[in-house]
Amino acid sequence: MGIGMINSSFQVAVIKGDGIGIDVTDVVDAARDRVGGFALDYNFISAGAGYYKETGHDIQPGGEESAGKADAIFLGAIGLPAIRYNDGTEISPHLRLRDRFQLYAGVRPVRAFPNTPRRLADPRAQNIDMVILRESTECLFYSAAVHNRCPVENDDEVQDILRITRPTTEKLHDFAFKLARKRKDHGGKGKVTCVDKANVFKSMAFFRQIFDERGRGFPDIEKTYSYVDAQALEFIRRPWDFDVLVMENMFGDILSDLAGGLVGGMGMAACGEIGDHHGLFQPAHGSAPDIMGQDKANPLAAILSGALMLDYLADKSGHRELAAAAGIIEAAVWAGFEANAIRPMEFGGDMGTVAVTKEVVGRI
Repeated sequence: MGIGMINSSFQVAVIKGDGIGIDVTDVVDAARDRVGGFALDYNFISAGAGYYKETGHDIQPGGEESAGKADAIFLGAIGLPAIRYNDGTEISPHLRLRDRFQLYAGVRPVRAFPNTPRRLADPRAQNIDMVILRESTECLFYSAAVHNRCPVENDDEVQDILRITRPTTEKLHDFAFKLARKRKDHGGKGKVTCVDKANVFKSMAFFRQIFDERGRGFPDIEKTYSYVDAQALEFIRRPWDFDVLVMENMFGDILSDLAGGLVGGMGMAACGEIGDHHGLFQPAHGSAPDIMGQDKANPLAAILSGALMLDYLADKSGHRELAAAAGIIEAAVWAGFEANAIRPMEFGGDMGTVAVTKEVVGRI
């Protein structure tokens, strides 16, 4: 296998989900074969809206426990509009996985690849390269993780909880500063921006206070601040100036979609959700049931999420072969766009899911 001997094996729990989820394992395996030195053992777990319709369960019995035993979890897009829980919300076992495994750091890279659509006319838009870091277990998604956390729910009023705790927020900000330092070592700006609404909400002022406290331990990293409404404007005015942006869950959910639109669309939106002991990786887009089975979807969000997974396993284990494989995937996507050999239908091109995946695998 590849140019090196296998010296480590890692188990990956794979949840294909619904809709346009692709077999990203083909791409990851190609990078593994190119580099060598490690093996991947896939454990496939059934979950999603389709599975819920068939069985009444959103994940197979024992699926959560099985996922927790893996070194990493890869998740396809989940959700179908016509299939809901009894309370009207979408099928979302992944929210429960976030809560169960405390995947507090939602990593969403935003990078402009060559020959992809430019939503901004300014030539500096080609230099967009940032990461939105959204807290993924608390804040305004706290109530959604487990369905019985609404303090008030009746025919006249419903309340959801916005929850920010010191232990989780300290870990989130530490993660942001360490990520900025890692990116700085590879030519990044070495800057973290705290995005909040500290001028209005006590919870957000608390979030910023902890940002300041933890930032003192990283004197080599520049610290800046932005209110969330102003940050939406700045993503239109000067997105190329940002590096790592850290924020609560709902703000990150909204701004990461906006940022994704600046570099082509959600078909490029990779995502990693990382905790102290577990990591889950998935494309940030939905299941796109309108194009399901039509070979029209852009698979690159899933492919780049696979690269994030390999990089995570490298950091976790110290095995440089995994990081090399992640870099090979990212370089193949970059080179494919640069040569105009990757032309997703999402961007008006002539290549569907299978063709784009085949091109990336061939370049690897």
